[in-house]
Amino acid sequence: MSKTYIFGHKSPDTDSITSSLVMCDLETKLGNEVVACRLGSLNKETEYVLNYFDIEAPELIETIEDGTDVILVDHNSPNESVDNIENANILKVVDHHKIAFETSYPLFVRTEPVGCTETVLFKLYKENGFTPDKTIASLMLSAIISDTLLLKSPTTTEDDKKTVEELAEIVEIDYEAYGLEMLKAGTDLSSFTIPEILSLDAKQIDFKNVKSIVNQVNTADISDVMKMKDDLEDGMNKIIEEEDLDLFMLLITDIVNSNSQVIAIGKDATLVEKAYGVKLEDNAVLLEGVVSRKKQVVPIMTENA
Repeated sequence: MSKTYIFGHKSPDTDSITSSLVMCDLETKLGNEVVACRLGSLNKETEYVLNYFDIEAPELIETIEDGTDVILVDHNSPNESVDNIENANILKVVDHHKIAFETSYPLFVRTEPVGCTETVLFKLYKENGFTPDKTIASLMLSAIISDTLLLKSPTTTEDDKKTVEELAEIVEIDYEAYGLEMLKAGTDLSSFTIPEILSLDAKQIDFKNVKSIVNQVNTADISDVMKMKDDLEDGMNKIIEEEDLDLFMLLITDIVNSNSQVIAIGKDATLVEKAYGVKLEDNAVLLEGVVSRKKQVVPIMTENA
């Protein structure tokens, strides 16, 4: 019997990588032949997590054969998935984003409006009568901390908080101290090129008829990243031309003070001004209290497009 491939989205973050590993463990417990995969390189935060707990990264794949059985975690949009996803046989989707796909056949779909896919997966473990071991719990815990910025993001729910407390007991760790170090590890951009920074967590998100890419990078000091502003704008303009975009929106998110400096470029950059009631100065503006792309950017920008 051929194996089922499990993977998260392109430009994978900690939730995407860990969810593939966790879902693989759950499916194996359920008696299924599966393999955990990833659709891109690890970011520094995820590397920190895997190194800290001595866990091997999922297998890197670039494409799949037609008719391959797959399970999608932490995404359901074809734009964020493997290139030939339309020719795959999607068995399951476990996610926490809005629905962006359709199929001609029924399948298992579990999405919930929580801060992290791992919160949903923790529920699935319980519902199937399993308790995650220390290794799996550490992956789950790390992802929830990442996606909710240590439970400070507006996407954080009571389910996320409860899950973190339970997982921290299994892992036997001070999750606040660990989580802060983990988040800081993910903010070091010193070894990345400009193209790498602009693709670290880039997602194509079209606001109605506005073809856009929204990229988000975390930092402990916005001013450090803004020193690269001219080079970042040059790179953004190249991507706009190559991808025929209407807007490239870069969120530089301060994980300490919970704000985001935005650089917006493109013919529809003024959508940022309309959506937030602000004025771009030299293509940039500080959005106080904005840290969540999913909750504080996508719906607001779409509503005003």
